[in-house]
Amino acid sequence: MITVEGLTKTYGGFTAVNDVSFVARPGEVTGFLGPNGAGKTTTMRILAGLTRADRGVATIGGHDYRQIPNPGRHVGILLDASAQHAGRTGREVLTLGAKTMGLPASRVDEMLELVSLTDAESKRRIRNYSLGMRQRLGIAHALLGDPQVLILDEPANGLDPAGIRWMRGLLRGYAERGGAVLLSSHLLHEVEQIADTMLVIGHGRIVASGTKAELLTSTGTFARSVDDARLAPALQAKGVAVRPDAKGLGIIADADPQVVGQTSLETGVALLELRAADGAGLEDLFLQLTADTQRESKTEGVPA
Repeated sequence: MITVEGLTKTYGGFTAVNDVSFVARPGEVTGFLGPNGAGKTTTMRILAGLTRADRGVATIGGHDYRQIPNPGRHVGILLDASAQHAGRTGREVLTLGAKTMGLPASRVDEMLELVSLTDAESKRRIRNYSLGMRQRLGIAHALLGDPQVLILDEPANGLDPAGIRWMRGLLRGYAERGGAVLLSSHLLHEVEQIADTMLVIGHGRIVASGTKAELLTSTGTFARSVDDARLAPALQAKGVAVRPDAKGLGIIADADPQVVGQTSLETGVALLELRAADGAGLEDLFLQLTADTQRESKTEGVPA
């Protein structure tokens, strides 16, 4: 099990991770969602013992990663598929890992077969690997020691659709056998397909967590009226949080439809549409929760 409590990391005046807490449990795939620069990789680097936190605790099975004897036998980590010795072959990388962990040489062949790297491909220099092949090799190395926990940062980068489906099945099977998976990604569809629990991070903070169903049912009420500019302040005056709909079609209010309907009546603003906002989908929810972190929020004025 992965446990993170109050994790904070700053670089100068920039806070990369801000009071982050969560648990990734055995038997589950935990999706770690967020835009680039949101704090996912920093959190994972702290878990892997590569970066020291300023405050908070990050443990795997109750232990700091740096205190685990022969950690590769307990935790499999893939943070950067390109951070492998370009002059070595794939087989050499796995063989060195197996020797370091005290594993038999047969384990190398098992892993190569598992990730569908052929004998010829395993003998090629990594500098000649595609990104997808490097990802497969990185996953093989993470699984080499038959660990109980996997920490994977953007493992689908470079994989084609068939490769993504393969990886999804691999990780699903791993979790069903009792393993704990922490999977970071900005590919929302990928996470939606595989994750049991999802964490959404923005500006270094966890802004939402739960299952897909829990997250979608917590998105409030969608309303479209003849005058949203009047309706929104009236709701806010009642203490209701209001935000624009991700598609620009109306507003999302963190209140029951009854409250929004009553406020509309009191304000004299006719409603055109009123419904629970649980049909928006994961992508819309993600954009709503991380709206202030998006670089691509404006499209007006872009030349054709």
